[in-house]
Amino acid sequence: MGGRQLPRVENNPTRVGVNRDLTVKGERRFMQAVRVRITVNGDEYVRTVPTSMTLLQFVRDELDLTGTKEGCGKGECGACTVLLDGAPVNSCLVFAYQCTGRSVVTIEGLSQGELLHPVQEAFIRHGAVQCGFCTPGMIMSAVALLASNPLPTQGEIREAISGNLCRCTGYNAIIESIDDAARRMAGWATAQDADAARG
Repeated sequence: MGGRQLPRVENNPTRVGVNRDLTVKGERRFMQAVRVRITVNGDEYVRTVPTSMTLLQFVRDELDLTGTKEGCGKGECGACTVLLDGAPVNSCLVFAYQCTGRSVVTIEGLSQGELLHPVQEAFIRHGAVQCGFCTPGMIMSAVALLASNPLPTQGEIREAISGNLCRCTGYNAIIESIDDAARRMAGWATAQDADAARG
């Protein structure tokens, strides 16, 4: 008989405390399961997950927060960007167990009910959404930028979103949106400070 033979897979029962998985080659491997406690969008979640589960898989599959997109799975496109303790990360490159005791914000956590975050509003106002696949990651990178640099230059905006790919090539509208959001947020903060000073 010609052709390649597939490796034989033993039919062993799953051991307690580990998860069974099949590799691409069909070989069985065992992965430890770990208990994680992660705060996502202000709510704490406790789950037992495989050590191989990424943060992306955790938010999408365990919590059903599907706004975070899976693009390349290699940390190259930025579609899966979330905030981990306030810093933007590619959630496809971070294991869920590494986030135990930490805080994660996804695109779903930015709005307050029906009130959108100023960056989300700016993306709508400037038509920066296009197909929408890269939008959640772009917005999360922009929110992180504006938290650390309230009035960035356009060059700083470009650098902050350089890890996020837009296949529709809508970068001009995206940069205009972030710039507009920054100016509006700075104006709002100035008005709030003036109100506080008046007491």
